[in-house]
Amino acid sequence: MRIKEQLFRPILTTKGRKTGKEHSVMLRAVNYNGKIYFSRHKPDGDWFKNAIENADVKIQYNDEVFAGKAELVTDETLDKKISMLKYPGEKRASEKRVTIQVTLN
Repeated sequence: MRIKEQLFRPILTTKGRKTGKEHSVMLRAVNYNGKIYFSRHKPDGDWFKNAIENADVKIQYNDEVFAGKAELVTDETLDKKISMLKYPGEKRASEKRVTIQVTLN
C-alpha cells in the first residue's frame, strides 16, 4: 500500500550524521506528485541535517514502514507549492522554507 493522504503526520527516521544511530521524529508531511516532502524554516534541525548527510530514510505511517531516498529541494517554485499544501489557508504558507523530498523505494 502507498500513502494516499496529501497532508499527513508520519514518523521520519534518519540516520544520525555523528552517531550513526536512528533518529525518529513525527512531522507534518506533504504527499505530492508521487514524492513525500518535509520542510522547516531553517536547515538547522537534526532530522534535516541527517537526511542531507545520509539520504537513506524511513517513513512510518499507518503501521507501515516505507524506505526512501531524501534529497534537498532546490526549486523555489516547488518549495512554495509544498508550503501552500502543508499550511493551507495559513499565513505561514507564504514564509520561506527549506524542503527535502523523499522518493519511496
